[in-house]
Amino acid sequence: MELSTVIGMVLGVVAVIVGMALKGASPMALVNPAAFMIIFVGTAACLLNAFPMEILKKFPTLIKMLFRRPEFMSKIDMLKMFVELSQTARREGILALESRVEEVPDVFLKTGLSMVIDGLDPDFVGDVLEAEIQGMEERHRVGALIFTQAGTYAPTLGVLGAVVGLIAALGNLNDVEKLGVSIAAAFVATLLGIFTGYVVWHPFANKLKMMSKKEVDIRKMMVEGILSLQAGDSPTAIEAKLKVFISQTERDQMKAKTEDA
Repeated sequence: MELSTVIGMVLGVVAVIVGMALKGASPMALVNPAAFMIIFVGTAACLLNAFPMEILKKFPTLIKMLFRRPEFMSKIDMLKMFVELSQTARREGILALESRVEEVPDVFLKTGLSMVIDGLDPDFVGDVLEAEIQGMEERHRVGALIFTQAGTYAPTLGVLGAVVGLIAALGNLNDVEKLGVSIAAAFVATLLGIFTGYVVWHPFANKLKMMSKKEVDIRKMMVEGILSLQAGDSPTAIEAKLKVFISQTERDQMKAKTEDA
């Protein structure tokens, strides 16, 4: 589970409720069906108008990703794997890697290694893998764009909700008590719009972008390892190339583990 998302959502809700209480406003004012209708149903309507259905069908998957962190092979484990594969290839030849490929859980990595074993042209292998990465980046960009757009629409819909509420309030000018309640209720939609836009949708878009960048970095490391194997680079050379993708902190951790062993 991605704890940062869960903690962020809880803190966001607590901040609003406790903040309202400290300001002397009743948190029960948030229980406003009309405001929820305008903000959430309105935001859904905007997204339906902005994106085709085949893209919006991915929305539940994207939400799942935000709360359940995708599992990637660690860069340190990947480096060790490529060094071992290069050692095997040097001793027994590139075809000896065929049995190891079936053990690889990552489809992208398995595809790349299979093309190398099949003896395909290095430029062709590199072009195919790079095209795969570019396609993945574009899919991720569109997924994050859904949340970015939702974060743009929601606050504006909050203003719309306030206007609707004020129209209703103007109908109670003769009743001061009802007028006050109506004006307070009018701004609940604005509160919900700003909250969902800047505490939920925009931060979600940012997190998806960061997840995408992490996956792209891992994929590029895989491509470098695959092409190095195909070129027949030594284990030492492959290790040096792949260490470029690993942060200094991770290198120090790897060094410490090696010394302890």
